[in-house]
Amino acid sequence: MFSDFRNENWQDLKCRVEAEPLPRSVYQHFENTASAYPDKEAWHFIDTETSRTWSQALELVDRAAAALHLLGAREGDHVAIMATNIEEFPTLWLALARIGAAMVPVNARYSPVEVDYALTTSDAKFFLIEDELCSVLEKLVHKAIPNERLIIIGGKGPSGYTRWRSLVGAATGVISPVATPDPERVLNLQYTSGTTGFAKACMLPHSYWLICALTHHQIAATDLARMYANTSFYYMINQRMLVQAMFSGDCLVFPKTPTTSCFIDHLVDYNLDYCTPLLGLMKQSERDKDRAHHVRISMSGLGDMSRGEQSAFHRRFHFPVQNIYGMTEYGVATYVPAHQIIELEDTGTIGFPAPFREVRIFDENGIPVASGEHGEICVRGTGMLKGYYGNKQATRDAFRGKYFRTGDIGWQDERGLFFLVGRSKDMVRRASENVPCVEVETALRLMPEIVEAAVIPVPDPVTEEEVKAYVQLKPGLTPENVPPEVIFAHCETRLAPFKMPRYLEYRLAFELTETFRVQKKKLKSESADLISGSFDWKAKKWL
Repeated sequence: MFSDFRNENWQDLKCRVEAEPLPRSVYQHFENTASAYPDKEAWHFIDTETSRTWSQALELVDRAAAALHLLGAREGDHVAIMATNIEEFPTLWLALARIGAAMVPVNARYSPVEVDYALTTSDAKFFLIEDELCSVLEKLVHKAIPNERLIIIGGKGPSGYTRWRSLVGAATGVISPVATPDPERVLNLQYTSGTTGFAKACMLPHSYWLICALTHHQIAATDLARMYANTSFYYMINQRMLVQAMFSGDCLVFPKTPTTSCFIDHLVDYNLDYCTPLLGLMKQSERDKDRAHHVRISMSGLGDMSRGEQSAFHRRFHFPVQNIYGMTEYGVATYVPAHQIIELEDTGTIGFPAPFREVRIFDENGIPVASGEHGEICVRGTGMLKGYYGNKQATRDAFRGKYFRTGDIGWQDERGLFFLVGRSKDMVRRASENVPCVEVETALRLMPEIVEAAVIPVPDPVTEEEVKAYVQLKPGLTPENVPPEVIFAHCETRLAPFKMPRYLEYRLAFELTETFRVQKKKLKSESADLISGSFDWKAKKWL
């Protein structure tokens, strides 16, 4: 297992990195990389075996920017993109960075209701969608994007729409303007379900991406060459990794649809040295190939692993896992120094404050707590979200002064190490996806036969947590009248697959608070086994 990391005290690294000059925009950073490393491979797409050097990628991005300009996209516009990991996704993001517009990434797994929500609440002016995802179009209710501003990427899908390939061809000879580099210009309206309630659009400026990427580039504490983009480019992780790769001309390798089954094969076959590991890997059968890779370091928020699991992971797969604590809103807040990974594994620590970040623990009254005492983890610094788009109240609620309130409970020891106790927000953490309970509850309550619903997380050895739903039927109705199959079929029309409940339990009534809210704490404390007596949708049986 690789262990030759640069040995640098976290305070010294913090001071050094914060003093480094940064480009003023992601596109300027991209141009610098193409100039410094023109012939180095920039990205590789596994399913099509498509590769580009940094100079070729710059040429591709500039052509895409010209096509967007021809379409009518201008500085400040919001452009929604819904795609799997295809080359057009990062190309369009960087093209938007060039012209000063903002991307609204739309999850390829969203239901029509959720796509409608993203398009309307983001004020998207244009919508580019991959051809194999076009079935969602006919199910949209609000039609927020007129047909002339809806572009299909690829040669399949319905007729009557402009094709991205044709638009790029028509833009031959067109040169788009380059927006004046401004680190505080918003580059993303990044939807996150990491806070209580419906997804909110984080306004993430260029400085956010540059600072987050530089931080990860430095805390890896080793030279990297080929990084595995093993999540969807919809998520900020792969976007950050692309900007991170620019600092030394590294290559980002994309699978079209990330899966655990191909994870190790890709690490080995494409000679990758950096990845974000998936917990589901531990559930697969062991193979000799598990250790045949060249991974130097991996990044993951594995502080939630129980004692012994972190070391078991590295013993089996033979690469160190660097604990990171981060959220979409601020990027990375804390990290375990690379040279201390083995020393601190299985302690549950999320590490020391990262460059550009100040981390504090406050009590419920906003008073800093003493070392060893529990409180809410709060983060401040430069290059964080500028707020939630179109939601001033949510923005106000998210901050305590200049500190962003994570909603997570933690503590700090006498060495300065932070520890995560638990997530206080009403959310289920399922296989790296954040599922807001309120969204599932709302979907359930929209069913005429249901009068009340409550959703809680239940532990799961594979996905970390699963979604359990409790429902109270209208008077006179019984589970025989409204069986689980009917309820799950209703949910499938309103929720993405990763938000679907797995377990269902009927209730005659709920205990409510004085404000008529379901007392979820009582639901969670009713039994040590919250699954028994539920209907398991995956197994299609009562437990």
